[in-house]
Amino acid sequence: MKHILLHGLGQTAASWEKTISHMDKGLEIICPNLSAFLHGKEKSYINLYHSFAEYCKGLPEPLNLCGLSLGGIIALHYGIENPNKVNSLVLIGTQFTMPKGLLQLQNIIFRFLPRRLFKPIGLEKSDLINLTRSMMELDFRPGLKTLTCPVERKTRQTKGLRYDSKHRFPRRRWSLSKRPDMK
Repeated sequence: MKHILLHGLGQTAASWEKTISHMDKGLEIICPNLSAFLHGKEKSYINLYHSFAEYCKGLPEPLNLCGLSLGGIIALHYGIENPNKVNSLVLIGTQFTMPKGLLQLQNIIFRFLPRRLFKPIGLEKSDLINLTRSMMELDFRPGLKTLTCPVERKTRQTKGLRYDSKHRFPRRRWSLSKRPDMK
């Protein structure tokens, strides 16, 4: 069974190296560079997602997906659209509805950063700004009920309590749901 680790915005597949070093050596782990999915295409979330979904068609199912931030958004989207092809989801720092104000602030900050900082991730500064702009209307709330695999959402913890980053008050942990065919 394949384990796909998807990095966040501003990162590369190399961001997972330390994590992989602690994982079972017998696992089939794939860490694609997300920028490669956009090669020769307009830099938008929908193109990124469709390229990833097309890539997954060539992999044996079911898949175990783990995503950080942008990678988590892609994994969540894929899980919603392909519930029978996903064995498990681990979502780290992943929003199911996009924080528009935060994305706008991020784009303002990107405008002030030198272009050379964007080269290592395989995207131009303008491409990254276009990508984040194209994500502002994403809202996966309606599709969450279609998820049938176990889902674990990682959020920050303070003194044993989980805090929702939007509301700043303790929340209960998301429970893991299992597919009926899993024991």
